Amino acid sequence: MAIDQAMDMNGGESLKGLIHHSDRGVQYCCDAYVQKLQEYDISISMTEDYKPTDNAIAERVNGIIKMEKVYRMHVFKDIECARDTIGRYIQFYNNRRPHMSIGYKTPSKVHLEQGIQQKMWKKKIYTSKKKDS
Repeated sequence: MAIDQAMDMNGGESLKGLIHHSDRGVQYCCDAYVQKLQEYDISISMTEDYKPTDNAIAERVNGIIKMEKVYRMHVFKDIECARDTIGRYIQFYNNRRPHMSIGYKTPSKVHLEQGIQQKMWKKKIYTSKKKDS
């Protein structure tokens, strides 16, 4: 249904430039599913090392964009307004917004740095709750 809707909006047979994002990435283990995406030139959302289970980075970025920009807009007047607004926010996010987890630098600056990046966040420790018997 999503492909049909996107094709109607696009007016063509190719959806080149469209990126399919999956919360978990398990769909990418299914050859038929991936073949369907490739048939329409749809890119697959994965990390650089092609591990679809590592989509947590994309999930985090998407969540921040939604919370800081999209939800505040409530409703966009049209698709062009949404693209423009989100595109401008992504530029801000990458080039102007300092990130605590990378030492209050911007992602674009860190991307140009060489060597191992120091992680500035702590690993969350989960504790199991014991039931009272």
